[in-house]
Amino acid sequence: MPIIHIVLFEFKPTVSHAQVEDACKRMLALSEKCIHPTTNQRYVTGHGGGRDNSPEGLQGGFSHGFVSEFQNEEDRKYYLEKDPAHLAFVKSLDGLVQNVRVVDFEPGKF
Repeated sequence: MPIIHIVLFEFKPTVSHAQVEDACKRMLALSEKCIHPTTNQRYVTGHGGGRDNSPEGLQGGFSHGFVSEFQNEEDRKYYLEKDPAHLAFVKSLDGLVQNVRVVDFEPGKF
């Protein structure tokens, strides 16, 4: 069963628009840069994201959201714990992000 991985970023107020844009572009590029070591294929099967535009006012400071999809737990585990492209991206956020929220779920599983 697929796993949906949602990430929300609250950037520090001192971060420039150019820095935010760069971080977002690099986040979206992960779907192409993340290659599974056993298949040598991309394994992030779905992705998307961007700047919040909700009129509800419930963002709580989070300005950008991203969604990635993995086909199974093994792929998500590799992404989170071992994928060099993802780990380098996470490290590159030091000093840019003041708050992150992550929610993962399997569609229809309660």
